[in-house]
Amino acid sequence: MISHTKTLLIGAVAGIVVSKLVRTNSFRKSCARVLSAGLQLKNDATQFVENVKEDAEDMNAECEQAKKSAKK
Repeated sequence: MISHTKTLLIGAVAGIVVSKLVRTNSFRKSCARVLSAGLQLKNDATQFVENVKEDAEDMNAECEQAKKSAKK
């Protein structure tokens, strides 16, 4: 088992490494690219859902029109 002192030291070292990493320009640029890609994916998914919704509404309207035509 790892003692509490070793756990504390490992946590401190990890914190220092992460704080140094976060301050680098390459890390910031990478985060910006990932965020940009995520937002683009969200926009694409939203557009896809809107297209599917419009298609479903069109099909529903066509079915309603066919029902009305069949009753005449």
